[in-house]
Amino acid sequence: MVKTDIIIIGAGPVGLFTVFEAGLLKLRCHIVDALPQPGGQLAEIYPKKPIYDIPGYPTVGAKELVDNLMEQIEPFKPGFTLGERAEKLDKQEDGSFTITTSEGTQINAPVVAIAAGLGSFEPRKPPIENIEAFEHKGVEYMVKEPEHFRDKRVVISGGGDSALDWAIHLSDMVKELTLVHRRKGFRGAPDSVEKVEMLAAEGKINLVTEAQVIGLEGNGKLKEVVIHHKTEGDYTKETDFFVPLFGLTPKMGPLQDWGLDIDPKDGIKVDTFDYSTNIPGVFAIGDINTYPGKLKLILCGFHEATLMCQSAFKIVHPEQKVSFKYTTVNGVNGF
Repeated sequence: MVKTDIIIIGAGPVGLFTVFEAGLLKLRCHIVDALPQPGGQLAEIYPKKPIYDIPGYPTVGAKELVDNLMEQIEPFKPGFTLGERAEKLDKQEDGSFTITTSEGTQINAPVVAIAAGLGSFEPRKPPIENIEAFEHKGVEYMVKEPEHFRDKRVVISGGGDSALDWAIHLSDMVKELTLVHRRKGFRGAPDSVEKVEMLAAEGKINLVTEAQVIGLEGNGKLKEVVIHHKTEGDYTKETDFFVPLFGLTPKMGPLQDWGLDIDPKDGIKVDTFDYSTNIPGVFAIGDINTYPGKLKLILCGFHEATLMCQSAFKIVHPEQKVSFKYTTVNGVNGF
C-alpha cells in the first residue's frame, strides 16, 4: 500500500498545482488519474489549444502549461498512479482514508483532495453492437503503452488531435496502420493533418476517409473490422487492434457513492473557507466543486488548492502551527 500525506484525485492543472502548494508546506502527495498521462483535459482533449487567462502568460498552449506545471512540482517528487480510476473511499480507524483504484492499487493518507475536473473521463464508444465483447481483446480506447502495439496491425478511428497524433506516433512502430475517418476533412491541428497526409503519401499510413468502422469480428479475440465506405460499400480488414478515439465523456462515476454532498448539475458542495466537503478530511477543488459564485476557471482552481493545503497541513500535523512564508523570501525547497 502506498502511504502519503495527501491523495490527489485528478492530474489536471489544479491537481498538479496542489502538489506545489502542498510541497511548500512539506506535505507529500500521490496523484491518481484514470487517464494514462498527467494533464487532464488539457493533455487529452485539446493539447494545442491556447489559454489566455493564466496570470503572467498573455497566451500559453495547453500542453505547455502542463509541461510547466510538471517542471514546477518536480522538486516535490509526487507519486503517480495513472490509467487507473479511483473507485472506493474507505475511512480507517485512525481517521485516515484509503483509496482503492479500478486496478486494485491502494493509497492511504489522512487527506484526500478531489481535483477531478468534470469527473472521471470515460471514452465515447462507437455504436458497434458487440464492441464490449472485444474490449481488452483487441479493442482499446486509449493508448497507455505504445510498445503494446509494436509490429501489430492497428486500425484507428477518429478525426481529432488524439487520433491524428497517435496515428503519427505509431506509424513508425506498427506493422500496418489504418486511420479511418467519416469525413474528408479533419478537425485536428493543421500541422498534424499535413503530417498524416504526408505519411499516407509515403505509404506509412493507410488513410481511409468518408468511412467508418461498423462491425468487429473474431473468436474471443479481434481478427477483423468491418468498414463501411461511402462509395465502396462494406468490406473487412484484418487487424490486431481497433482503437476508436472519439474523445472522452466526463462523468462523476464512483464519486457518487462516497457519501459526498453533491449537486447533480454542478458538482460537489464545499465550504469556501478551505473547500472542504461534508466529509472531514476530504476536499474538492477545481471544476468538480460548487459554491455560490463559483467560476469554472483554472486560475480559480489554483486559488482553491492554495487555501485547501493550509487546512490539510493542520490535519496532517495537528500539533504544529502553519507558518506562512512568501516564496520570494524562502525560495522553493524540494524534498
